[in-house]
Amino acid sequence: MSTAGLLTGPQFMDGDHACAEGAIAAGCRFSAGYPITPSTEVVERLAARFPEVGGVFIQMEDELAASITIQGAVWAGAKAITVTSGPGFSLMMEHLGLAAMTETPCVFVDVQRAGPSTGLPTLPAQGDMMQARFGSHGDYQIIALCPDSPQDCLDQTIRAFNLSERFRVPVLLMMDECVGHMIERVVIPEPGTCEITPRRMTALPQGAEYLPYATKDCCDMVPDMTEAGRGHTPHITGLTHDERGYPAMNTDAQRDLMLRLRDKILKFEPEIRDVRLDQVDGADVVVVCYGITSRVAIPAIETARAKGLKVGWLRLVTAWPFPEPVIRDLAARVKAFVVPEINLGQMVLEVERCAAGRARTIHVPHAGGAVHDPNDILRAIEEAAR
Repeated sequence: MSTAGLLTGPQFMDGDHACAEGAIAAGCRFSAGYPITPSTEVVERLAARFPEVGGVFIQMEDELAASITIQGAVWAGAKAITVTSGPGFSLMMEHLGLAAMTETPCVFVDVQRAGPSTGLPTLPAQGDMMQARFGSHGDYQIIALCPDSPQDCLDQTIRAFNLSERFRVPVLLMMDECVGHMIERVVIPEPGTCEITPRRMTALPQGAEYLPYATKDCCDMVPDMTEAGRGHTPHITGLTHDERGYPAMNTDAQRDLMLRLRDKILKFEPEIRDVRLDQVDGADVVVVCYGITSRVAIPAIETARAKGLKVGWLRLVTAWPFPEPVIRDLAARVKAFVVPEINLGQMVLEVERCAAGRARTIHVPHAGGAVHDPNDILRAIEEAAR
């Protein structure tokens, strides 16, 4: 990967622009997208920067076209990203499932806004979290990351590409309007100073028989890839398929494929997991949060601590796969979880499920359009501590 045209060092930029720079730093050189508030600044930045680094951005006719075009680019050898929000994310769901089924490593960015439908295009929400996990039909696993700052937008975009290549899976970056539009100091790493995961390419010589979904020699259940021009002839289909990539219309093939697509993620959940913890040991209450809400919750937590309450903070950086072992362990030691999120109840359901009656779960909902008043979170903490 050429380093010509890369920005490095400290910059001041918003989260959308930081996401674009993170993609470039990760080696992404192709993007297809369609402008939609509040994600447009990501693709505007990519459209301006890609000519400087040898990349290509294509504005497609809609989000359906964008989400399939990036998958063609991946099989042609590129690292690729698409970016959207709200209604566009809904349109991309069919192709999210296709990327999971064909094990196409790529990154989908959703800068969340209030919905449903057109909703509040310029204002924040966190209402797409369950759609991120279950939006496409069938059984599959994805990885979803939630940045909470412009710096984290850059860092988690790089990590999203690394995880997509490591597990051959679509990775979602679940931003929100506040994180996307806030401007803060961002440090872009020098080339070679951060880990960049290369594509997992087959070592088979040109013309050798290549099985695009063979995993018997892979301890992590992830098959090697090829790309156009390497002399192999893979068959890639969204149908249930065998290790040759050919359609296999039988229950045994369906079972084997679905279990592998599940297990290659869930069995490595500890490796994928990223949760940030603060003062959870000895806590009576733990606030579970993500994205912009993880920052909004901090004043409430600090006030509660000043009042003598034992309050911990848990930030979900990796939202999917959900960190069940962490929540289950804490549920055996705390009185309650408080879960503020800018929706009427999504990730709180996962916390409640994992707590399984051992600890109370108190939701602090917000319908969207703004962030929480920290006093609402404080009142929930005080209630939980009683």
